[in-house]
Amino acid sequence: MKRIRIFYISMLLVLNVLSGCSQNADSKADIFQYKNSYVGDNSAVGNIVNQLNHSNELKQISLHTKEQPYGITLEYNDITAKNADKEMKKTIIANATYLFALIQNVDWVTFKFSTNEFTVTKTEVQHWYNNNLDGLENEEDLKNLIKGYLNSEDSVN
Repeated sequence: MKRIRIFYISMLLVLNVLSGCSQNADSKADIFQYKNSYVGDNSAVGNIVNQLNHSNELKQISLHTKEQPYGITLEYNDITAKNADKEMKKTIIANATYLFALIQNVDWVTFKFSTNEFTVTKTEVQHWYNNNLDGLENEEDLKNLIKGYLNSEDSVN
């Protein structure tokens, strides 16, 4: 009787752990649940950044909310890729686009890598796309916008 009870308790624990993993996978699926977040909402910003390109290499997030213009600094470890320079540029463009589209009051984002530092502003990115990023309402539209511009090597440079 005691063995059966231990077996059922063990099975319940395993099912509980597995259901927690599936919830995490579902939450990753909809990054637009954080649409209209603010730079001061560190939980929302952290959840957004953790779903972006190269989040595994992310070392630190700093939110700059003391005075306007508000911004975010993302510090990365080295990106290991076949063409690291190109991958770094794609990461900057894609991640900045997501942040500007999802966070209402972010005006600039700085990307720090071990050898380089880049700062992009919302105005620059919107001008580059010739599109107001606030109007994007789903991830598919955002991915298509980014993909269309990342295909051009000259445009990325």
